[in-house]
Amino acid sequence: MRRVLLILLWTSNLAQPYIPLAGEVQVLPPVNFTLTVSALGQVLLHWKPNPNQEHRNYTIRYDVKILSPVPEEYDTKRTYSIQSAALHNGFSAQLRTLLLHNSLQMSSEWVKEELPPLPGAPETSVTNLSCVTHISISSTVSLHCAWLPGQRAPGDTKYFLFYRYELYTEECQDYIQDKWQRNLECSFSVTHIDPEGLGKLLVIHINGSSKHAAIKPFQQLFDQNAIEKVNVPRNVTATLEQNDLLATWEKPISPLPKECFEYEFHLFNWKSGNKQTFKIPSNNFRSPIDVTSRYSIQVRANHHHICRARGVWSDWSEILSVGQTNLEDPTVWTVTVLCVSTCCAFLLVAIICKLNHVWSKLFPPIPTPSNKFRDLFPSDCERAPTCTSKTETMLSSFTEDLPCSVLDDFVF
Repeated sequence: MRRVLLILLWTSNLAQPYIPLAGEVQVLPPVNFTLTVSALGQVLLHWKPNPNQEHRNYTIRYDVKILSPVPEEYDTKRTYSIQSAALHNGFSAQLRTLLLHNSLQMSSEWVKEELPPLPGAPETSVTNLSCVTHISISSTVSLHCAWLPGQRAPGDTKYFLFYRYELYTEECQDYIQDKWQRNLECSFSVTHIDPEGLGKLLVIHINGSSKHAAIKPFQQLFDQNAIEKVNVPRNVTATLEQNDLLATWEKPISPLPKECFEYEFHLFNWKSGNKQTFKIPSNNFRSPIDVTSRYSIQVRANHHHICRARGVWSDWSEILSVGQTNLEDPTVWTVTVLCVSTCCAFLLVAIICKLNHVWSKLFPPIPTPSNKFRDLFPSDCERAPTCTSKTETMLSSFTEDLPCSVLDDFVF
């Protein structure tokens, strides 16, 4: 029996292919390794197999290691690789050959290549770049980006923005400038971004020009789903069912199904002043409330992580009120306070003007019309500049000296 087992073991060893030891096989690195900028924020890595490499029964693959700007390592059987990366600070990678056979793996030495940083003076490129996309009712995607100028960028610096999505590249035509006429914001009302794209990259490239310095370009990559500002939930309604508040709404305008959204529900109690915000996975909310209070609600939406990367929260929906209405609307209070304040202000101004005789100065009295019949027979006093009391005394003494008969002649 032992002899049979030995024979079987010997024959099985003869059937296995010959695998040379690692020291008997020389693994040679790839040749003609090159890095080429093929588009904005995109590098083509290309190489050729070493012509002196023995193949035999081995599987040949290549180990690619990206060193900068973002470390990454992977292997491929192809002789090229396309990488998207921000290239303003350069790009470097290394490569080696892998020989595989069953559990045996051997590798060559590394070969390395790099791209230099984009030219330009330090700290002249833009900073704090942020971008947001938005899907319209017609399923077109808009893009808005904003940034700050570099700390050492001269005052005459002009920045220019380009975006690349897959194979399409476009320059911005609609800028918003600061008071020094520097471009600091850019808007595209319509882009070539696919509203249903999943995990695709958007490359933003901003270069510049100045008479006083070479402006260094800047690049940044965005996940299109992560910068999408979700639309506001639609048709928000709120009703009372006995002692419960029931709110419902429809998903935002989007090609995604309703299961791909989550919501934040804001509830405000006007009576107690209590504010609460709830995370809601569906498009409805139900909760018991104080029926003697008045409530205001708002809803906003975002992507659910089960479908895609979370984007930018939508704006809040319009405020809806529900519940007891015996509480005065704050708008009415505001208008009332403004009216009372205005009346008090006018009254105060009138009192001040009265005390300082401002009214008589602003509105002098209108002179009365003269009596034309009286003007036909002017008196001596009216003819003379003045009428003194001495004249009156002389006339009185004169009449006293006249005899009575003379005085009687003056009586009509």
